[in-house]
Amino acid sequence: MKKFAVFSGFLGSGKTTTMMALTKYHTAHHGKAAMISNDLGHGVSLADDRFARLSGCSASQITDDCICYVNEQLADRLNGYYDEGYELVVSDIPGFGVGALEHVYHGLAEKFPGQFELAPFTVLVEPKTVELLRSGQGGDQEYLYNTQLVEADLVVLNKCDLLDKAGRKADLTWLKEHYPPAQVIAISARNGEGLEELSQALIRGQASMRRPDIGYGGEAFRHAMGRISEYYIQYCAVVCCNDFDGNAYLLDMARAVQDGIREAGQLIPHLKLLAWEPEGDFGKVDLIGTEREIEVTHRFERPCADIAVILNASAACPVDMLEEILVGAMNSISDEYQLELTVFKKEGLAMGG
Repeated sequence: MKKFAVFSGFLGSGKTTTMMALTKYHTAHHGKAAMISNDLGHGVSLADDRFARLSGCSASQITDDCICYVNEQLADRLNGYYDEGYELVVSDIPGFGVGALEHVYHGLAEKFPGQFELAPFTVLVEPKTVELLRSGQGGDQEYLYNTQLVEADLVVLNKCDLLDKAGRKADLTWLKEHYPPAQVIAISARNGEGLEELSQALIRGQASMRRPDIGYGGEAFRHAMGRISEYYIQYCAVVCCNDFDGNAYLLDMARAVQDGIREAGQLIPHLKLLAWEPEGDFGKVDLIGTEREIEVTHRFERPCADIAVILNASAACPVDMLEEILVGAMNSISDEYQLELTVFKKEGLAMGG
């Protein structure tokens, strides 16, 4: 078996957490599995890829372009994994995944006929997104929420541990009724619930290779994508003392960004902050939505020495404003902690062009 699956879904749906949990579970129970992190930044290191590797996953990254447009590079990466005995490879996708079914699955099928066994096109969704869709309060991003699900062969309701029995049933029923071509399952990547069902769905299922009309490139698409910006920062920090609290630093950074975005009247779908020290200890925080609680994904176990930091952010915010907020937070919070910074990379991208 040489299966490949794209994991699409809105920012914050838990794609990275799910890919990490799935590849570990599948490797332990069925055969070697690996994950690919994909994003648009030029020559950047991705927080997701570094986090996965620090956590012991078989992982790599493809940057500089969406895998939609580098089918040859993706094929080479997949063949490299398969030559090493991997049986299942999963990849996320930037740009919110809209159009990935056409550009990735059909692109591979047309350029490399019969070479890859394509698993069901998989879309992750979290309860908050389902709530917004059910209430019709998705705002400017509702096109993206809905269109991702329209393309799905397999819909994965992640974070089901946040729902009671009645809430889970209601969400699953609604998803099945509104996206009937897709199989719908519930999982919690955090606690491992449903990973066997997800693994089996990918092993045994096949991509339908449907071509639904999603209005790609049309007015609704341009309106939704026109507000989205991405920003990447990579830097090292020299710590002045022996009791530097890396966890507190990352939380203060995330709060400063959250406050800056909120005060500017903008929205931030996802902020990822990852820091690690040479000995391998690391910490990670995530912010999913301006009005939501900051999530501590992984904690430093001890006071830090010098650290390397990766910041990846996506926001419904003009890229110049996003840069000002992010760089301002980095500088002000680092000054408070008396850190000496060396910045290696800063890059902003306006998704709407």
